[in-house]
Amino acid sequence: MAAQFGRRLRRGAATTAVAALAMAALTASQAPSLLKSERQSTSDPSPATDTPIDGGSPYYTDLPPLNTADKPGTSIDLPGDGKGAESGIPATVLDAYKKAEAALAQSHPGCHLPWELLAAIGKVESGQARGGRVDAEGTTISPILGPQLNGKGFANISDTDDGAYDDDTVHDRAVGPMQFIPSTWAKWSADGNGDGDENPNNVYDAALAAGRYLCASGRDLSVEADLHRAILGYNHSQEYLRTVLSWFEYYKKGTHEVPDGTGVLPAGTGPGGDGDGSKGGGKGTGKGSPGSPSGEGGKSPSTQPPKTGGTPTPSPRPGEPGEPGEPSEPDQPTPAESVTALERVGAQELTATAGGEFADLPRVRAENAAGKPVAKARVQYEIRGETQARFPDKATRVTVLTGSDGTAIAPKLLAGEKAGQFTVRATVVGRGLPGVDFAATVTSRPAPDPQADALARTSDEALKAETGSEFAETVEVKATYKGEAAAGVPVTATMVTSDDPDQPVENDKGPYFTDDEGRTVRALEDLKTDSSGLLTLPKIFTDGNAGTFHLRLTTADGATLTIELTVTEPAAADQ
Repeated sequence: MAAQFGRRLRRGAATTAVAALAMAALTASQAPSLLKSERQSTSDPSPATDTPIDGGSPYYTDLPPLNTADKPGTSIDLPGDGKGAESGIPATVLDAYKKAEAALAQSHPGCHLPWELLAAIGKVESGQARGGRVDAEGTTISPILGPQLNGKGFANISDTDDGAYDDDTVHDRAVGPMQFIPSTWAKWSADGNGDGDENPNNVYDAALAAGRYLCASGRDLSVEADLHRAILGYNHSQEYLRTVLSWFEYYKKGTHEVPDGTGVLPAGTGPGGDGDGSKGGGKGTGKGSPGSPSGEGGKSPSTQPPKTGGTPTPSPRPGEPGEPGEPSEPDQPTPAESVTALERVGAQELTATAGGEFADLPRVRAENAAGKPVAKARVQYEIRGETQARFPDKATRVTVLTGSDGTAIAPKLLAGEKAGQFTVRATVVGRGLPGVDFAATVTSRPAPDPQADALARTSDEALKAETGSEFAETVEVKATYKGEAAAGVPVTATMVTSDDPDQPVENDKGPYFTDDEGRTVRALEDLKTDSSGLLTLPKIFTDGNAGTFHLRLTTADGATLTIELTVTEPAAADQ
């Protein structure tokens, strides 16, 4: 059973002691560079209490080699081929992680999601989609399913998707490269490759969805406590947290692209393992209670050194993930502690139309006691009031870091459909300074222009007149839209030379209208249907030209009606 946990060791040295020593040395040597140097609490982050993203499904407990990804070392005979094989990530999978990072940098600029974190989770959850077994669109060649979550060694989660994703109508299973269970996929699903579909079996969709979850609740992943909470929300296990962080740090030291389907597989995963997570080896249960050293079925790493090979002397361990060591400069104030004032920059009042987005965004500048800008301070923007306005991903709160000039700009702000007023408040995270308020107004959409898709005469009587006179019959038309009367529709009336709709040439002779000053005109543009969709045209006069003429009525939506006008010579007087 022990052979299923940890990494495979060359030359038969497959002991948990070596895995533990690898973890200790890796953590000791890499921990100082995990995060930006902002002081954090030294207590474990509180474990999440909601359903974990993967439902507490098994995960791979393999650890990375001590060798850095691009600089092979010789301190100990550890797993790997000594040439960075473990640092190779399948091309499509790597592309999905990087595209998700870019998308989240736009939608959640204060989150600071590194693609290496997605790669670490993808490694632990599915071995990078089983070594990159995906098609050209990023969808797995065959399903990657965790075991049935039926309460027997795992959580008991009844079916929530009628088997749509996991082909199980009794219980849920974790699905796809990032191992979402159907209920968490329903909440965080995303379309990462722009094909119009949200598919947990597609690595682009799954990576973006995982990033959305990790960045939720205004988390800043450059802050240790937020990073740990995000990972623990994925799987409520301290062992899981430690494993993900070890791969995260390993990938940050360098990776390279390998062809799809050729990635290094986790220990124990062989042919036929796809489709049912219960068939693949090398996975921990993920069921360890928060704070426990390992998941159920796994073994706590031994602290004894290996009996063969060189014995490394690792640096003192600064603390387990969730128990961070002391920062290197404990007396230096954090950026937030340096801020003594938060000033508004730019517009104080923000305006947008319902259904659109705000052109001007809230912007503030953080300053210290000397009036100098403070960089890398965390500024939270919060939407307050009765409104449908939201930041990306329907967030009401986002956190943004100030730049080198001390300014922090809120991300895109969507107006929503509800007109009204609300407030956006900016505050410095971790400081009790007064907030800066921005008044925001959403105005109603302008009424849409009236539309008509048909015009018709209300009478079928022929229109006839003699030269030098006027038509006795009044011309009345009705505009409709989808069969209903269309009120207020602008209509243009033009005397044209032909009834051919492709030749709308204005005529210069024949019937005509008159303007307010009695001048001859053969085109009228300021016509509009009444509340019943009816329009009565002004009186039509004739000149000295006899013949058949055409009057064309049109609307902006393309409705057209051509009316025939007949003009005859006056009858000869009786002798």
